[in-house]
Amino acid sequence: MDRVDSTATGRELHRFAAELYPICRSITGDGIRQTLKIIQQRIPLEIVEVPSGTSVFDWTVPKEWNIRDGYIKDSSGRRVVDFLKCNLHVLNYSAPIRATMPLSEIRPHLFSIPAHPDWIPYRTSYYKEDWGFCLSHTQLLA
Repeated sequence: MDRVDSTATGRELHRFAAELYPICRSITGDGIRQTLKIIQQRIPLEIVEVPSGTSVFDWTVPKEWNIRDGYIKDSSGRRVVDFLKCNLHVLNYSAPIRATMPLSEIRPHLFSIPAHPDWIPYRTSYYKEDWGFCLSHTQLLA
């Protein structure tokens, strides 16, 4: 067996993860296509697309979901939750919404993990049309 340079391998894997990390991907949409094409440059991979609504064993392929932006602004216009800074900030598969509302109305659509106040949860809404934002509990309390 050839001697493997584990430091070089580690650096390469870190570079690869850093390339993939910013891509907003879910199980459908442009983000997963982009991710699979990047992986395909490294290993042989056959990519097959299956239409939304297709039954696959006990699962139904959800609608395609693509997002360009999502945010919550405070009363001064400052983005306090911002998809462009962290792609976890928008509930995956969130329906589009454009509204001005008090915190009491938006609160049921905000998701955090009180036991881990600095973590941003990953939540989805594949099959129930909904909208929401994920943020650290520290952000929510602020």
